[in-house]
Amino acid sequence: MSEPDSGEEWAGVDEVGRGCLFGPVFAAAVILPRPAERALVAEGLTDSKALSPRQRARLVPRIRRLAAGWGIGQASAAEIDRLGIRGATELAMLRALQRLDRPLTLVVVDGILPLRLWSGRQRTLKGGDRLCAAIAAASVLAKEERDALIRRLAPRFPGYGLERHVGYGTAQHRLALRSLGPTPLHRRSFLRRALA
Repeated sequence: MSEPDSGEEWAGVDEVGRGCLFGPVFAAAVILPRPAERALVAEGLTDSKALSPRQRARLVPRIRRLAAGWGIGQASAAEIDRLGIRGATELAMLRALQRLDRPLTLVVVDGILPLRLWSGRQRTLKGGDRLCAAIAAASVLAKEERDALIRRLAPRFPGYGLERHVGYGTAQHRLALRSLGPTPLHRRSFLRRALA
């Protein structure tokens, strides 16, 4: 996995839940020292989508312990509806970065779109969750935090199967939406296309 120069104080940033129909979009920012990068990669750290839930759960405490800093941010379904998914994702990323307790010389963002809300130096990295350990660590933290929140919310909204699909637009979820209608935490701006 390739990272910026070792002399820089930098963080990797990634988001999860961008394509969901329910709940917030989450982002995480992680600062990883070189020894932590090597140790976590040796333990199997990679893009959260390529890891099983058990592997992600095992990595979370290791990432938190070995990182020089980490932060989680989110943007609500209402913010997604108001700002659009890109704007809300950027807001979640900014909130994650603001939780770090040190100044950064560089932010490395997964993907090809810059973080417009960040005034400091940044770099985009396509496929960053596979190429950069700090971004991979951010993807794991964000995924586990978001999934845990949706599972905690699931009993409040029975019948949608949130505990299984964590808000993604599965056939079960779309069927439940057609019969039960949306909850206050559904992304209204996503539903017309999802239910077409």
